[in-house]
Amino acid sequence: MTNTTGISPLRQRMIDDMVARGLGPQTQKGHIRACKRFAAYLKRSPELATADDVKLFQLHLIESGLTIQNRNRTMTGVRFLLKVTMRRHDLAAEIFHIKEPTRIPQILSADEAKRLLMMAAPQPRVLLSIGYGAGLRVSEVVKLKVKHIDKDLGIIRVEQSKGRKDRQVMLSAETYELLKEWWKVRSNKYDLGVEPGERWLFPGRRKGLHLTPRQVTRLFHESVEAAGLKKKLTLHALRHSFATHLYDRGVDIRTIQALLGHEKLETTARYTRVATGLITSVESPLDQLSVPRKRAKRRRSA
Repeated sequence: MTNTTGISPLRQRMIDDMVARGLGPQTQKGHIRACKRFAAYLKRSPELATADDVKLFQLHLIESGLTIQNRNRTMTGVRFLLKVTMRRHDLAAEIFHIKEPTRIPQILSADEAKRLLMMAAPQPRVLLSIGYGAGLRVSEVVKLKVKHIDKDLGIIRVEQSKGRKDRQVMLSAETYELLKEWWKVRSNKYDLGVEPGERWLFPGRRKGLHLTPRQVTRLFHESVEAAGLKKKLTLHALRHSFATHLYDRGVDIRTIQALLGHEKLETTARYTRVATGLITSVESPLDQLSVPRKRAKRRRSA
């Protein structure tokens, strides 16, 4: 690949390596950002790095207060540079990852989800309903086109999502009705010349672009505030709630795995730890004791 952007030969080689291996745009950006941070720390080209440099850089990341997740992500990018692009396996061997703390996902109760959707304005109501009703990631919702909605089969087709995989999820009757109502008020400003099936369900502010995840996140937080929810929530809580509520209703974990598009069952299994219906159905051993409460003795008056 010809270098026409004025970037360094090393970075261009890394970009070529990432493209050749099919890494997605976001992964490429993250790896480049990590290596720029490494070079800034070194104050010289990574090609001149030593084993001690790699060790000290990792210590620097920890001392700088970077979260474990971001620290590990940074070192994944640096490892790609050292191992794949530079072929310095000796340096790559110095990289270690820290075990990330296990946290249970934040979820909404069924009543909270209902209140959130009821209080949302028309556009975010459709967006959030799809996220909760089909378990889609926000990046998947915004990329939906007309052709992805199959009323006859009752499915939504998700194309080339995380891991470059296609999958199908349910299209509920409620979701389809919301989409029909949305289509009546949706902007058709950029539809001219676009095949009907290729039109974005949620077009962006510029021609050819869809709504961005950041814009949906803003709409989500506005809806959370309007619903009066006090939990500290992220947009991904809708997807967590989808999985947890299905599990509470007895849906097989393998089915939930397929609907979410998880490669590993362990990723889906974490929802068993927050399945409130399952947890609250278990009787506490304290209740089994049935110990009568002692009545406080009244003081006898002298």
